[in-house]
Amino acid sequence: MLRFIVSFTLPALLLFSCNEQPSKVHIYEYDVESPFGNFVVKTPDFSDVSSFNITEFGALKDDQLATTEAIALSIEKAAAAGGGKVIIPEGEWLTGKIHLKSNVDLHLERGAKLIFSDNPEDYLPPVHTTWEGLECYNYSPLIYAYNCQNVAITGAGELYAKMDHWKTWFGRPPGHMNSLKRLYELAVKDSLVEHRQMVNDSAHFRPQFIQFNRCENVLLEDITIRNSPFWVIHPYLSKDVTIRNVNVQAHGHNNDGVDPEMSQQVLIEDCLFDQGDDAIAVKSGRNQDAWRLNTPAKNIVIRNCKVLNGHQLLAIGSELSGGIENISISDCEVAPNAKLNHLLFIKTNERRGGYVKHIFMNNIKAGSIAAGILGIETDVLYQWRDLVPTYERRLTPISNVTMKDIKATNVDFISRVLGQEDLPVKDIQMVRISTDTVRSETPNIHEALENFKTE
Repeated sequence: MLRFIVSFTLPALLLFSCNEQPSKVHIYEYDVESPFGNFVVKTPDFSDVSSFNITEFGALKDDQLATTEAIALSIEKAAAAGGGKVIIPEGEWLTGKIHLKSNVDLHLERGAKLIFSDNPEDYLPPVHTTWEGLECYNYSPLIYAYNCQNVAITGAGELYAKMDHWKTWFGRPPGHMNSLKRLYELAVKDSLVEHRQMVNDSAHFRPQFIQFNRCENVLLEDITIRNSPFWVIHPYLSKDVTIRNVNVQAHGHNNDGVDPEMSQQVLIEDCLFDQGDDAIAVKSGRNQDAWRLNTPAKNIVIRNCKVLNGHQLLAIGSELSGGIENISISDCEVAPNAKLNHLLFIKTNERRGGYVKHIFMNNIKAGSIAAGILGIETDVLYQWRDLVPTYERRLTPISNVTMKDIKATNVDFISRVLGQEDLPVKDIQMVRISTDTVRSETPNIHEALENFKTE
């Protein structure tokens, strides 16, 4: 159900510091149904705002500097007017970073293609962002919105990231590992984020493609995204996020499709994912940083999506220290020939703390899966295992996971749940799970699991 609720008319100074006029953006409420109860997602509507075509502000094809400056000026003018659409017209446009402002819709017309530089210098100065669940100052995301309200990226055009230089940063040489260790230890000591400056000669922390950082009323609709230096779409500490009819293809390193992190009231629907990593990965920060921020990922509905490739259809964690609850994914399809490890994979370790509860997966169709339908592992540390010690041990309670009406053709196992004796996984229900072939002699592999039900 859709409800119009408000068009802001208070003085902009009281609402959004980046505007000079009252907001002209309408806000609608969508009622979202879920197994854990209905909730509302607020969505901005830009039908009554003015348009600001970047060509009117000096954008030139084949001139990256002119186009980057024109986009920035168009965004500034749209925000100052109380709201506006920044129009990217048909054609190919070279650009550097784009920083959005409140009440602005970056709108790509059909046939428009924004081509983002792969020169790291174009994403400086550093901004307040994250790296794998830890806050820091790093290269700006290619598209970045910080503390914005009513912000959108829409249209039938394409966002394209050049990758030649970013690919040289995919490895983890000693300089990168040392910077990982330094950031981890700064977070353990609860140092100010401003002191965590991670741009140096060898850290090579690649930026996200799109990050909404501490934003409200966010809309991504109809766009196509190709390639990404790192995570593709990253709503971080944000509320009321709608991602609809978005087509993502990214096969670089750590190319998750969507990573809602410590975000709430999120709707992801009718999207297509072709990923080199997880299609959708719900996260809530890492260790001490997330304990400090104390914001769970909560009320997230994913529906009617298709996955062509990805490590998992839905991953939970491993950055989950702020807690994750009320996640529903339904009516999704994985292509028969997709490269996939799990449909649902929950991962954590003894350093994370947090919690995972009320996870629902319903009506999913898939082909062959390399691992299984459900995987839960509580000792996933990757490169961090030997890099830094466990400074504070906090286990993750995991409970109330329900999977119903799941069909796959060929799997290694139905479920593999590897809990910890100190804190077993609890209350897993799998109903009407259908597979043509199970390669393992033991379809359900369980350690430290209490109350497993299957029908």
